[in-house]
Amino acid sequence: ADQILVATGRQGNTENLNLKSNGIDTKGRNYIPVDETMRTKTSNIFAAGDVLGERQFVYTAAYEGKIAAENAMRDSHGKADFSVLPWVIFTDPQVAGVGMDEQQAEEAGLNYQATKLTLDNVPRSIAARDTRGFIKLIRNKDNDHLIGARILAPEGSELLMELALAIRHGITIQSLKSEFHPYLTLSEGIKLAALTFDKDVKKLSCCAV
Repeated sequence: ADQILVATGRQGNTENLNLKSNGIDTKGRNYIPVDETMRTKTSNIFAAGDVLGERQFVYTAAYEGKIAAENAMRDSHGKADFSVLPWVIFTDPQVAGVGMDEQQAEEAGLNYQATKLTLDNVPRSIAARDTRGFIKLIRNKDNDHLIGARILAPEGSELLMELALAIRHGITIQSLKSEFHPYLTLSEGIKLAALTFDKDVKKLSCCAV
């Protein structure tokens, strides 16, 4: 690297909100603690977004804000669910992921299996003359469900939603293998990565099933 940026971190901009007088104690760097319904310790006060100090993404802030607003206006108790949260680091190549990694699967006591496909096996990457990176899939061997994925690839973030939906809806690796993935798209790499659980893709013909 030619330059290094050192970031000292973020903190919640809550000092002037007079939270303590409303029975709310902040945590860490002035962040506001809430439960799954976005309620604070004071049941009629809600918080959402970066001020929580947890998932600091614009799309999670919008999701939390919607839950907080609905619960506040309707006196309901809708809960946030972050069990399947796609994320991206916009480096070059991009780093992206969703679901569990191997360590998390191990800690959860799952009978898991991981496989990794390097991009020099993906026709689109070869045609684009950029084979930096890989696609890693993690499955639960007991039911063949996809439980996690990690991607390092140029525009690798564009692959996340297929994988997020697969995890959310319990789609199996076998199903990922059998779906049509157009030739010469980066998404074909998902199918190829799924095939690597039990096959050597280097020995397969084009568009193999």
